[in-house]
Amino acid sequence: MFAIPLGNGAELRPLEPWRAEEFLVHMDRARDLVDEHIKLAAAVTDPVSAHALLTSYAEKQAADSGRIYGIWLDSTLVGGVLFRIFDAATGNCEVGCWLEPAATGRGLVTRAARVLIDWAVEERGMHRVEWQVSSANTASIEVARRLGMTRDGVLRESYPHRGVRQDTEIWSVLASEWRTLPDTAG
Repeated sequence: MFAIPLGNGAELRPLEPWRAEEFLVHMDRARDLVDEHIKLAAAVTDPVSAHALLTSYAEKQAADSGRIYGIWLDSTLVGGVLFRIFDAATGNCEVGCWLEPAATGRGLVTRAARVLIDWAVEERGMHRVEWQVSSANTASIEVARRLGMTRDGVLRESYPHRGVRQDTEIWSVLASEWRTLPDTAG
């Protein structure tokens, strides 16, 4: 349908239900890294669950309450970004991400998230964009910093994952701040 160039052979594209098989193959490559901090990998274990997750985001998009996009590098799906929560009525949304090991360290998530945030603020009029992350996920925290977000605080032991309660850091950027940051254009 469309692809947004991210540079160096990378593109951002909608991740739709018809791509479930490709998504599952990607998630199998990404599983260990993704599962370290979020439940996405555990939710995508076979063709049925891959299709169900992508269908749930297609339904969220139809309801204007969320969206999911894949990051392709040299025509291979290697990660993604999403609006886990998108609430146009309040002007608040949450951006999330994941990536497989072979694609890390290239700035792909930062560039893709920048596209989503720019669209949310400039096209949809979002007032606040959040980034929620396990305090143990230093790579994701660095993305929030590179995006110019501010650490709002920590929800202590708020997120049970793999039998351990995780601290969740809340990072955010307000529309007025986003518009003054360098390199905010998609």
